[in-house]
Amino acid sequence: MDSILSQSIVLPLLLLLVSSYASAHIPRLGLQRRASRNKPQQASTLDGLATFYYKQPLDHFNYQPQSYDTFDQRYVINFKHWQGVNLNAPIIVGFGSEGDVEDDISFLDFPIRLASRYKAMLVYLEHRFYGKSVPFGSIEKAMKNASVRGYLNSAQALADYAEMLLHIKKMFASQTSPTIVMGASYGGMLASWFRLKYPHIALGALASSAPILYFDNITPQDGYYSIVSKSFKETSQTCYETIRRSWAEVDRIANNKPEGLMILSKRFKTCEKLNGSDELKYYLDHVLTSAAQYNNPHEKPVRGICAAIDEAARKNSDVIEQVVAGVVAFMGERDCYDVFESGHPDNPIDPFTWQEYSEIVMPIGISGKDKDSMFPTAPFDFNKFKKDCKALYGVSPNPHWITTFYGGQDLKLILHRFGSNIIFSNGLKDPYSSGGVLHNISESIVAIPTAEGSHCLDLQEGREDDPEWLISQRKAEMDIIDAWISKYYADLLQSTQTLGAH
Repeated sequence: MDSILSQSIVLPLLLLLVSSYASAHIPRLGLQRRASRNKPQQASTLDGLATFYYKQPLDHFNYQPQSYDTFDQRYVINFKHWQGVNLNAPIIVGFGSEGDVEDDISFLDFPIRLASRYKAMLVYLEHRFYGKSVPFGSIEKAMKNASVRGYLNSAQALADYAEMLLHIKKMFASQTSPTIVMGASYGGMLASWFRLKYPHIALGALASSAPILYFDNITPQDGYYSIVSKSFKETSQTCYETIRRSWAEVDRIANNKPEGLMILSKRFKTCEKLNGSDELKYYLDHVLTSAAQYNNPHEKPVRGICAAIDEAARKNSDVIEQVVAGVVAFMGERDCYDVFESGHPDNPIDPFTWQEYSEIVMPIGISGKDKDSMFPTAPFDFNKFKKDCKALYGVSPNPHWITTFYGGQDLKLILHRFGSNIIFSNGLKDPYSSGGVLHNISESIVAIPTAEGSHCLDLQEGREDDPEWLISQRKAEMDIIDAWISKYYADLLQSTQTLGAH
C-alpha cells in the first residue's frame, strides 16, 4: 500500500546511525521545562477550559480522494476574560508546535496576560500530528504510513490554523475581532509565517525565540554551538576548559578494550550499558546545550553545572568525575541516567524527526572554524543528513523549501516593503538567537533582543524575582500590541462610518 521501510529494516538502521558522531546532533526547538521539573503536577491543565475538536481536512492543497479525509484537530478556549459576542473583543491565539497543546497552556503565561488586558477570548490551537490531533488516532500508524506522514508540514499546519480561526470567529460571531497570534520557538516561526501568509486573519504576530534565519546557510552553522561555548566560558574559564578536554578523555577510556565502555557506563550511571562513546557524547551534548538554551536568570543552569564541575576540581577529581558532577547538578540525583532521555536522535515515529528531515532543515554544526568552541569538530554534513533521511523515510530532504515558501534571504530588503505587525523577541543567551531576527526591519516589524534572556523566556510565567529588563521586555511587547489594536479599532470605525455614509 505504501512505500515505508518496514520496522524490521528501520531499527537496525537506527543502531548504525546513532553510532556516529560525525555530524553534530541538532538541538531540539521547543519550550523545554527543565526549570520546572520539580514543580508539582496538576491533575489536568485543561480544568476550567473548554475543549473542542474541528474536522480538519488531511490535505488543504489537493483534490485527490485522500485529500478529503479528515481528522479531529483539538483546540482549547479560555473564556475567563472574554467580554462576549459582538463587542469586537480581541482574540489571542497561542500556536501549538511540536508537542501536546496542554504543554503550551501550562507554561505560556503571556497570552493569559493579554487576554486579561483586552477582555479577550484566548484560544490554543494544537498542531497536526501532535497531542490528540493525530490522523487515524495513532501516531505510530500515521508515521509508518509514507503517504500520510507527507501531510505533516508547516504549510498544512498554517492552513489548519487559518481554517480553525475562521471557524471560531464565525461560531462566536466575532468576524471583526482583531486576532493576535503568538508562539514560542517553532511555534514562533509559525506565528511570523502566518502573519505573512494570512494577513487577513491575523492582525499581528509575536514570535518568541523563532530562528527563522537558521535555514539555507543564511546563518553560519557554528552559530548555535558558539553561543553555548561562550556561555560556559563567560561563566567559568576552568569549567569551560574541563568540558573542552572531556571529549578526548571519553574516547580514550572507551577505546580501552574490552572494559572501557563498561567503565564509562558505571561512572556516568547510565541506565543501559553504552554501545559506544558516541551515545555518551550525544547525552553530554544534550545536557550542555539544554543548559545554555534555557539559561534563565532565575535558575542559571550553566552556573549550576560549572559550580559543580569546579567544586569537583578543587577536590582533585579527574576530568570524568568533574563532568559527572556537572551532569548530576543539572539532571538531579538519580539511580541511573538515560542517555536517550531527550528522545532517540533518529526515531522514525517521532513527528518532529520527520519535520527536521523533510523541510525544517537547520544546518547546525561545529565546523572547526570557531577556535573557542568547547565541542569536538562535527560539521553539518548534508550528504550524510540526506543519506540518513533516505534510510529512515525513503525520501530526500528539501533544504531550500522554507526560504522558497516563506522567505529568509535578504529578509530586511524584502519584508519592509510588504510585511507588518510582527515582533521578534530573542534572548541573546539562547543559542537559537543566532538564527533569529535581532534588528528592526521596519517600523512595525520589530526586534526585541535581551542580552540576558533565554529561550522563550518572555512568554513564560512571570515571577516576583523577574529582573527589570524582563519586565521591560514584556511591557514593550504589550505596548506594541496596544498600538496595533488601537489602530485596528480606529480603522474599523472609519470603515463603518464610510459604509454608513453610502
